Amino acid sequence: MFGSCWLAGVAFLAIGELPEASKPLLTKVYAVPHYCEGVVFDHAGNFYVSEGRVIHRITPDGKGSVWAETGEPNGHKILADGTHLVCDASHHAVLHLDANGKMLEPAAKQCDGKPLRAPNDLTLDPKGGFYFSDPAQSTDKSPDGTVHYVDPKGVTHEIAHGLAYPNGIVLRPDGKRLLLAESQKNRILAYDVLAPGKIGPAKVFADLPKKAGEQIDNQPDGMCLDDAGNLYVAHYGMKQVQVLSPEGKLLRRYPGGNLTTSNVAFGGPKMDQLYITGGIGAESGGGGVFRLDLKGVRGLVILPAAKTKR
Repeated sequence: MFGSCWLAGVAFLAIGELPEASKPLLTKVYAVPHYCEGVVFDHAGNFYVSEGRVIHRITPDGKGSVWAETGEPNGHKILADGTHLVCDASHHAVLHLDANGKMLEPAAKQCDGKPLRAPNDLTLDPKGGFYFSDPAQSTDKSPDGTVHYVDPKGVTHEIAHGLAYPNGIVLRPDGKRLLLAESQKNRILAYDVLAPGKIGPAKVFADLPKKAGEQIDNQPDGMCLDDAGNLYVAHYGMKQVQVLSPEGKLLRRYPGGNLTTSNVAFGGPKMDQLYITGGIGAESGGGGVFRLDLKGVRGLVILPAAKTKR
């Protein structure tokens, strides 16, 4: 269905030492009326943020506008042909939009003949498909969240179930390990990928710190990687981004700007700026995008190329 146009390439950039938690400069770069999610960059350096019913596009010089209205956008990735994948709970689907924000045929809307419930976040597979989480209304007491794989032909497969709110999801660039935030258990799971869309049993990659003081929650949300393989976790309710080593050791706890920290992505001319979405206070209030300048650290990012014919 989509074939090799899913992934243009992966940027491998030199990595420096992680700065101490007090060193990076934190800057607020964009404000929205409500809690926001799903930050992602395109090839031109524009970034996109899901907020309420809409997706904003912000240019490198900070000018923002509404790019698309989908209903309940969340996790977001951009493909090699310039089209976009967006998880949207209101459509019970992973949407497929063109470069101008116009909706195309959904990339995933059912699995084994049953409608999807509430796709949340996704990660691209260099073999031509993608993985996504579907937490629905799962909790630690009702763990019925699922993870799915959409193969290059567009067929959706369930690959994991029984999860307490599966959320942020990242595939390592060699395609051999899938990392998943299980929000309601405050931990990151790891799955060995045996083949595209086929995974081994879940292993606990890391149990995360718990809330304290003025922090209101401790649920891991969106995630991304740097070029050393460190995992950056937006920790919802803790006003933090936590950095885990490739072995799952907690290395740093950086300020997140937003209290309900929701998602992270590397951007900037040198790919050494970490952009952070969420809600500045409680989720019912205003939202913002903050930038953490991690000089010497480079992000591992999927770079969309120019549009290709399909």
